Amino acid sequence: MPDDMDLEALSQCALDDMARVRPVLDKIADKWTILILTVLCPKPSRFNEIKRRLDGITHKALADALKRLERNGLVTRTVLPTAPIGVEYAITPLGHSLRQPFEALCAWALAHGDEIEEAKAAHDRAKAAGSG
Repeated sequence: MPDDMDLEALSQCALDDMARVRPVLDKIADKWTILILTVLCPKPSRFNEIKRRLDGITHKALADALKRLERNGLVTRTVLPTAPIGVEYAITPLGHSLRQPFEALCAWALAHGDEIEEAKAAHDRAKAAGSG
């Protein structure tokens, strides 16, 4: 783990470059991007397969996200010569470069999700007790 000086330097670097950092984070830190790229990381997939694997995503939300990911160079879209015509989405090398940070983020979410829920419940109980 970095010491306090390393963390301060990393924080200052991110703040100094916020004009460059924020637009990139806006493109990858939305509700579905991490999960879509996680589905596509092992192998290309068709639209309905992606939708099935992402419980809760709407058709429109997935279509919009895939268009955005393609525009940002993280996903490719290939029309397949099938009848009916199919479309397959695959992760690009740029998108694949997010695998390690996304895996770390997913592992963190699994390891700390219960703590977040407990903190949220404790906060809500304290707030309810204070307003009553």
